[in-house]
Order: sequence, then structure tokens, then C-alpha cells
Amino acid sequence: MNTLSSHVLDTTLGKPVAGLPLTLYTPAGTTVTSVTDADGRCRDWQDTVFTAGEYRLRFACEAYLRSTHGETFYPFIDISFILGDQDSHFHVPLLISPFGFSSYRGS
Repeated sequence: MNTLSSHVLDTTLGKPVAGLPLTLYTPAGTTVTSVTDADGRCRDWQDTVFTAGEYRLRFACEAYLRSTHGETFYPFIDISFILGDQDSHFHVPLLISPFGFSSYRGS
């Protein structure tokens, strides 16, 4: 069975982002909302079964970036990715700052 996690880090401060809302969009058209924990990690997708297909994570970063840095160019960041059927763990890290972001397939 596939599993999914995410991790959000503020590259300006060099710290994890706690309490950041995320929305997962599944291939079936359903959405699941979650939030990062105190270490900026998210593993709670309720009872989602991660079948093969195209997914999207929306990171609602505007409130955090405005309250922490005073401004931002990005109200949210969407990352689309494809999960295979190989029974793997998939990790989607997000590195954010008020005017830039980066992501990659983590482990």
C-alpha cells in the first residue's frame, strides 16, 4: 500500500512550519484537509487509500508567510504528482520563503 507524507520548512528562518493547512486532491475527485504538526510534518490523511494516479497538494501558506515575514507573493502553492502502484512511501517536502519555494520527491 502507498503512503504519503509532507514536510514544510521556512528557508528564511531555517525552521519547520507548524500549523500550515494542506488540502489533498485525489484522482477520484475527493479532497482531504490536514495541517502540519509542530515539526512541520503531515502524515494524517484520514482514511485515504493511495491508489495509483495523479494527486495534488495545496499548501495554504499566505497567512503563515504574512504573519511571519510581513508579506508574500504566494497565497498558496500547488504541487501535482503521480503515485504509482508499487507500494511505496512518497514524501513531498516544501521549502518556502515569502518570494520563493522549492519541492522534490523526498524519502
